[in-house]
Amino acid sequence: MNDNKLKVGIAGYGIVGKLRHKHIDNRTDMLVVSVCDRNLRGISSINRGTIRCYDNYKSMLDDSSLDVLFVCMTNDIVSEVTIAGLQAGFHVFCEKPPGRYVSDIENVIKIEKEHPDLKLMYGFNHRYHDSVQEVIRILESNELGGLINLRGVYGKSKLVTFNQDDWRTKRSVSGGGVLLDQGIHMVDLMRLFAGEFIDIHSFISSNYWNFDVEDNAYALMRTNKGVVGMLHSSATQWRHKFSLEINLEGGSINLGGILTGSKSYGAEILTKVWSNHNGDSGDPKEQTMRYNTDPSWEREIGAFASSIKSNKSIEHGGSLDALLTMKLVYKIYMSDCDWSKKHNIN
Repeated sequence: MNDNKLKVGIAGYGIVGKLRHKHIDNRTDMLVVSVCDRNLRGISSINRGTIRCYDNYKSMLDDSSLDVLFVCMTNDIVSEVTIAGLQAGFHVFCEKPPGRYVSDIENVIKIEKEHPDLKLMYGFNHRYHDSVQEVIRILESNELGGLINLRGVYGKSKLVTFNQDDWRTKRSVSGGGVLLDQGIHMVDLMRLFAGEFIDIHSFISSNYWNFDVEDNAYALMRTNKGVVGMLHSSATQWRHKFSLEINLEGGSINLGGILTGSKSYGAEILTKVWSNHNGDSGDPKEQTMRYNTDPSWEREIGAFASSIKSNKSIEHGGSLDALLTMKLVYKIYMSDCDWSKKHNIN
């Protein structure tokens, strides 16, 4: 029975590693057989009789019985571990971001191309939320016409929240602040909905928390088709907020709130608006959908498992998406000349 399951190793057993383990355990086609973490006390609760535990990922990768590696480590090492997993012959799922720099994901892709039989996926989990899946359906149907603009805000109250380690405030480890850590989800969604942005203007700041990484990023972007995106990624949003307004020729789609483990971003709500430019006086008909469960984690892992078993390409979160999203994050950084010079970003 277990022989039919994909055998999984988890590299990095912090908050996200434990969460991945929880959702993998809910599946019938995957089985966690090993975990590693620098701090073995963090995995003291694991049943050592059924799961092998290591204090470094290299020892775990020597286990030839593994099929799949989940990488849930800090930004400075994720690309190294992803490459090692692919070279060891494992399918790899890596959390976002794919590294500190664009060159990190570029190095991974070079190795990925040497192993075309292996699947590589990145954890852009928001694509698998119910509300986002509905936006994809509406846009593909063209029922509200072409896209005009987007306005997105994704903010939290601190750079480090929920008692997480403070590595996120250290540029040498994280590579960036709130934009790279959390705002990357909004950047990825805007790319998903609008395509590639070619003109970018931005302001990046660290005026409040005074760390070496940004606590606010403001960007104004435009695609080659003239679609404009406005983005604010913030670590000074005292009430946590996720908001994305998508305006189209025949109406709007407004996302407000998103279901997360912290439950601090409010209910996940999609409002669909039908515009009658000449008849509704700016007060159009609308319909609201409220989602009360979050299937995104299991849906995302399921998509990864399915791509392995069916040998199909990754639809959401493949290496190309990871590369293009990282490139856009860095275009936002570099667009602010003062910020990029100060932090030697190129």
